[in-house]
Amino acid sequence: MTALNRSDDLSQDTIRPPAGAATGTPAKRRPASSLWRSLSTHLLLLIGCIFFAAPLLFMVSTSLKAMRQITRFPPEWIPNPVIWGNYPGVFTYAPMHLYFINTMIIVLPTVIGATFISSLTAYAFARLRAPGKNFMFTLVLATLMLPSVVTMVPTYVLFSKLGWVGTFLPLIIPPMTGGAFYIFLLRQFFMTIPRELEDAALIDGCSRFRIYWNIILPLAKPVLATVTIFAFMAAWNDYLGPLIYLGNRDQYTMSLGLQAFVQYQRREWGMLMAASTMMVLPIILVFFFAQKSFVQGITVTGLKG
Repeated sequence: MTALNRSDDLSQDTIRPPAGAATGTPAKRRPASSLWRSLSTHLLLLIGCIFFAAPLLFMVSTSLKAMRQITRFPPEWIPNPVIWGNYPGVFTYAPMHLYFINTMIIVLPTVIGATFISSLTAYAFARLRAPGKNFMFTLVLATLMLPSVVTMVPTYVLFSKLGWVGTFLPLIIPPMTGGAFYIFLLRQFFMTIPRELEDAALIDGCSRFRIYWNIILPLAKPVLATVTIFAFMAAWNDYLGPLIYLGNRDQYTMSLGLQAFVQYQRREWGMLMAASTMMVLPIILVFFFAQKSFVQGITVTGLKG
């Protein structure tokens, strides 16, 4: 029996494949359909990027060309030679530095006030217990469906009675009170913060405002950055508000100044594109430096996923 068992063991050893040899099981390969799907997705994204970036690149390229280069066909994407004189030439026809200062006078308090008041209101809707809180929040969201054109005439009459027409106040005070969209973003984020942090702070004797200031806001930096970018873009690109309430040319903002430049310098395409580049550049810089926080804020506030 012992010899028979040894012969069986030897026969099994001879049949067993050596370590590291192929067992005949095919290796798992990525399906061809998945590969083509990935390639097609990246190709579509590349085409979309080209379509979206082409106007911006054309604007910057045209701002560095002379008039004879702009009218040349086929167009040259890389200017040769580069004409930097279009940028200082803008300031000879329009006081763009004054328009920039006026715009920042409106933008800075608007962004700070909208971010602070919207976050404070959102904290009240997300954490405080009050009768009718959900109904009031519904009313706030309902204002998103109200077009601004409907309230344009009543608000103008109101500001005219207050003596605000011809000043920056109609462009600063109402946006400083926040917006329904900003309140919604912030409330969605505040709802995800564990209540145990607040309970522990209340036990230690913290007030509601101190909890909001020292606990909630430091945790809400991504969504605060998102609201800041939205508020900055809305105030910087506003054209209708300054057009209605500002009548003095020395009070023009960048958007009104660019429109006035278009009216008086229609044939100077190089300077026109240089002025447009100066108008767009701050928005690009703000989004570039806050891109990570912006995307993270959108992801965690209910707009994605």
